[in-house]
Amino acid sequence: MQFHADGAGGTAPDEYLVRAGYALGADDGSIADARNHAAALLDRARDDHQLPMPGRTTDLGQLVVSELVTNARTYAPGPVLTELRVTVEAVEVVVWDSSPTLPAAKAADPSRIGQHGLELVKAVTEDLSTDREPVGKRITARITLSDASGTAA
Repeated sequence: MQFHADGAGGTAPDEYLVRAGYALGADDGSIADARNHAAALLDRARDDHQLPMPGRTTDLGQLVVSELVTNARTYAPGPVLTELRVTVEAVEVVVWDSSPTLPAAKAADPSRIGQHGLELVKAVTEDLSTDREPVGKRITARITLSDASGTAA
């Protein structure tokens, strides 16, 4: 797993207060590592920039990272790149993988075991977009800080 971060002690490029990314190779790193990096970044954003970052925001961020990385690891060969970006209004989770197949949520079925990840992500995010890339696809999920805390940011 590789990790890079911007924004320590100042504003990161592109208006992000904190921005960090990491790569999971085909055979190394784990989904738990991805969740832990997400929690650490969100804690840093809260502490360094006095953002309203309630535990619910961290929980939702970890859930979204976990579900999107799990899908990428399950359905795409090769590496998975993840980036977390924090602004004063939202947390963005970006996951890139090498598969050009765009994900689609299945119809609701309470008797189905598993394969509810995309449904969960859609339910807890303000916006979810998928873009084809020259190689693979990029999925961006946006969690609004005001939505996660129940109050305006």
